[in-house]
Amino acid sequence: MFRCCYKQFYIIWQNLNLYFAMFRIPVMRFFNLANVQIVRFISIRTPECSSTDGFRPPTPMIDLEDKSLPIPEYKEKKNEPLQLQKSRLLYQSRKRGMLENGLLLSTFAAKHLAGMDSAQTKLYDRLINLPSNDWDIFYWATGVKPTPKEYDNEVMNMLKAHVKNSDREQRFTQPDLYAKAT
Repeated sequence: MFRCCYKQFYIIWQNLNLYFAMFRIPVMRFFNLANVQIVRFISIRTPECSSTDGFRPPTPMIDLEDKSLPIPEYKEKKNEPLQLQKSRLLYQSRKRGMLENGLLLSTFAAKHLAGMDSAQTKLYDRLINLPSNDWDIFYWATGVKPTPKEYDNEVMNMLKAHVKNSDREQRFTQPDLYAKAT
């Protein structure tokens, strides 16, 4: 079958194993019955695989439980025009990563952000970007946890009043990003 030394045949055999393992096809299927003795001879001397089906085990997963990823610190944008800041905050209010805050903050921003002055806009920017956990914002707004002093301001009071929903508005979806042309 092969006219080569054992080392060369072993390298060829390993390459075939790697190639066919990509497609989950046993190499034995591609040898005819006359060459089975050679295949058995070589397979005895190949390194044993830890899996039971004869294929290489999958690459082990990396365990990230012990290595916590640091959350980057929020840097306030200096000299940002007010309209650009409001547009950015409107977008960030919609894309929170959790549905509850997405609904609460997007409806709040659609209702109140246009009427905010620069000081209120800065407070809202700090409120939604400085806490590292969105659940904290949700719990503060709903009153489950007490609001820390650095976030207890007029914008947080406006958000708490918005969350109480005294007008009984239906807030099942986020409002449109831009007003529809009529």
